[in-house]
Amino acid sequence: MFKKIKSKLESIIAWSQSILTEKQFIFLSSVLVGITSAFAVIVLKTFAHWVFSFATYINVILKLSFINSILPVAGLLLTVFVVKKVLGGSIEKGTSQILYGVAKKASIIPKKQMYAQIFTSSLTVGLGGSAGLESPIVVTGAAFGSNYAQKYKLSYKDRTLLIGCGVAAGIAAAFNAPIAGVLFAIEFLLVDVSISAFTPIMIAAATGALVSEIVLDETILLNFKQQQVFDYHKIPFYILLGIFTGFVSIYYTRNFQRTEHFFHKLKLNPYKKALFGASILAVLIFVFPTLFGEGYESIKVLSENDPGKLLENTLFRSFRDNPWILLAFVGCTMMLKVFATGITLGSGGNGGNFAPALFLGSYIGFFFSKFINLTGLTRLPVSNFTLVGMAGILSGLFHAPLTAIFLIAEITGGYSLMLPLMIVASISFAISKRFEKHSMDVKSLVQKGHAFTSNKDTNVLSTLETTSIIQTDYLTISPEENLEKLVDLISHSNQVIFAVVDEDKHLLGIVHFNNIREIIFNSYRVKYTLVKDIMTTPAEVIYPFNSMETVMNKFERSKMAFLPVIKDEKYHGFISKSIALEAYRTKLKSMTIE
Repeated sequence: MFKKIKSKLESIIAWSQSILTEKQFIFLSSVLVGITSAFAVIVLKTFAHWVFSFATYINVILKLSFINSILPVAGLLLTVFVVKKVLGGSIEKGTSQILYGVAKKASIIPKKQMYAQIFTSSLTVGLGGSAGLESPIVVTGAAFGSNYAQKYKLSYKDRTLLIGCGVAAGIAAAFNAPIAGVLFAIEFLLVDVSISAFTPIMIAAATGALVSEIVLDETILLNFKQQQVFDYHKIPFYILLGIFTGFVSIYYTRNFQRTEHFFHKLKLNPYKKALFGASILAVLIFVFPTLFGEGYESIKVLSENDPGKLLENTLFRSFRDNPWILLAFVGCTMMLKVFATGITLGSGGNGGNFAPALFLGSYIGFFFSKFINLTGLTRLPVSNFTLVGMAGILSGLFHAPLTAIFLIAEITGGYSLMLPLMIVASISFAISKRFEKHSMDVKSLVQKGHAFTSNKDTNVLSTLETTSIIQTDYLTISPEENLEKLVDLISHSNQVIFAVVDEDKHLLGIVHFNNIREIIFNSYRVKYTLVKDIMTTPAEVIYPFNSMETVMNKFERSKMAFLPVIKDEKYHGFISKSIALEAYRTKLKSMTIE
């Protein structure tokens, strides 16, 4: 039945492609990608909320406080089982794979990512793993966009655009925040896009948000209906919060990577690694139950008038009305969140850092403002600082200040906090950028040598392979030959540069026609001058493993039009700067989204 419906739908889409213009079909496609991305959000969010409600019910009715610790263990083990038995033993995690797919794989994302992320993250996060669902949602949306484009044989530009539509729709549906969805797609993926490309992205984001609004229970979404009015007299404290969130963002980034790296180095089979990590996570959740799952419910509690509810069903329930104990609990949870998330993902779980960023930001905002209030220094609006703190951490971790500002503005139901959001997000971003050049996702790519930045030239060059422009058919000459031989080679070829090599093909030097122009018209000097006497050492040499950005930098430094290539310590060929630039221009044209 499902296959028949799918076949019929594909036939209708193919028919529409034949009668619509290219731009009209992209608009239609953005709607379809938006719908599928929204339903992925609905499945994931509903399952995660159902499991959290079930665990809470067990805790309250049966007084089994340890159930919150058992579920994440089961979730991590089940995730590893699915990856091993269903997904071929491996799965790409994190949104960095989208950037890599766009930069290195011609915007082709594997088909299994349309379902793999949903299955694995629902088990990990749904059963209490301390991570977020937004990263799997974004990857799933991007996979829908990429594979849809491949199905209907769309160009690289359109594939990339529909990936952006899937990303925007995923974020829009997850938070019912279409503007944040559009901005996230632009800041995160489409770093250099024309205004006309905004239209399909906006359509996809609006579609995703609309479907989420209609189908998804509002209580599942992270939203806030109450906040106090902004008081400009509190601006100095918002500036301090921005500084605080900026440094905590750096703390989170570095410790998360250390934790993941620690588990990566463990010489354990996947099940033992998952059990080891889950055991540590179970202890953390037993002591600090708010580390369970996404943690959005506890964010809502902090922003309300009775944050003491956070201590209910914990070991500290008897201190529910003690503000200093509550503050200490929030502070410890805040600092431990990075390790809980790192353990969850490092030991085999699947999820992301988007929800942990919001969780951490809300806890920081609460901790900062509550501490100031308890000292009696002044009276700060705790709910406002709790909300604005989320923008600070989101901006600092992902280097996406616009997304952070508008996401919090949208989920709070208004723009009354726009000024403090701008202050905190921009300061946090500036501090984080000062100490961490790349955002969390981009940093992992850079460490692997796959740069993807806001610099369009760098991005274009990263898609080019150095080996594709090496010319290996250049004639060579021996150092012991006289210039008669060289003149003969020049007269029978179009070459202007020659590599001087020995019998084993080792590069000894180069000879350029311009450097011997005066000599070749003197018959005596041509006959009695040896090549080794006039050859020069190349200013730079290129290796096949060099990136195209490195190659272009070498051309810039040397001021040369040709550079020799060395492979396995032997001469391999030449790269022409003109050919490299032509390859760049061709790729740039194919990548420009209009």
